[in-house]
Amino acid sequence: MTQSRPPNPSVLILGARGRFGSAAVRAFAQAGWQVHAQLRPGAVGPSLAGVQWVHAEPQDTATLARAARGTTVVVQALSPVYTHRAWRTDVPRLTSAAIAVTRELGATLMLPASVYNFGSSMPPRLLEDTPQRPSTLKGRLRLASEEQILQATHDGRMKAVVIRGGDFFGSGQGSWLDQAMVKDLPRGKLTYPGPLHVPTTWAYLPDMARSFVQVAGRCDALPAFETFHFGGYHLTGQDWALALTDVAREQGWLAPQDRLQVSSVSWPLFRALGLFVPMLAALSEMRYLWTTPYQLVNTRMAALVGPEPHTPFPQALRAALADLGLLQRGAVPGAPALRLDGVAS
Repeated sequence: MTQSRPPNPSVLILGARGRFGSAAVRAFAQAGWQVHAQLRPGAVGPSLAGVQWVHAEPQDTATLARAARGTTVVVQALSPVYTHRAWRTDVPRLTSAAIAVTRELGATLMLPASVYNFGSSMPPRLLEDTPQRPSTLKGRLRLASEEQILQATHDGRMKAVVIRGGDFFGSGQGSWLDQAMVKDLPRGKLTYPGPLHVPTTWAYLPDMARSFVQVAGRCDALPAFETFHFGGYHLTGQDWALALTDVAREQGWLAPQDRLQVSSVSWPLFRALGLFVPMLAALSEMRYLWTTPYQLVNTRMAALVGPEPHTPFPQALRAALADLGLLQRGAVPGAPALRLDGVAS
């Protein structure tokens, strides 16, 4: 399908040094967009062609709008610390900041979203109009955030696009992949958070960011508020174990005849430690995502822009591991040469 984009396109990316933000900076810049990349005062961004780093707090609407004057798209890649307390205060605050600058620019706000909205009773196939019944605090806050954005589009001063993905990986640290699954991979061990037979959806962030570029080029054809699904990969724990076994053998961490030792996350321990460690309490609440099979159906986005960007899983996995410092970048066939370390923004 033929894609279009505005002449001399430009984008403002909020949270440009976070994991999705850095992937979005890379994707838009490589597609020829002028990128205005927000980072907090005092932070440092690398010198990249087509990228202007804007030092401002997310709530500094005047500075951001002045720096990104003429921008047609705003990507809301800001994300709070993964605790209940931080989410209660930061999700509404960051959503309001993104809305304010988008309205000032008269632009389209694009939000990377999760499946939290659907809750633990979600069906195996998730469509854009599947009823959303969040069963956790994070799900309720995500739903409220999207409703807040929808309300902001009603007077015509801005448009908005939500693109929902599965569990994120790639583009740096901060996911289940590095926090649990591959921590002991060089010792021949995999720690998986759920039953190995349950299929769930995963979003490789560089691919998902490229889908944002595709949709951004068609914003003029969209209604005031639209939701899309990014299909990504539909994988079981066994799929991960087989793929990581191949990597471990290639690296000499496993003998050719050996398989990974696979263990499970200790959820009872997480719950117990969650009394003292807020992040573990927040993670425990989301356990159902590992025991409930689900798949995001991307029919609506495919109808708009054609097939979504899709890096073959073995290649994406190796690139993600290289980003974590576990593999040499030059040893990953087809991996992007440009790298931005994913750090919290």
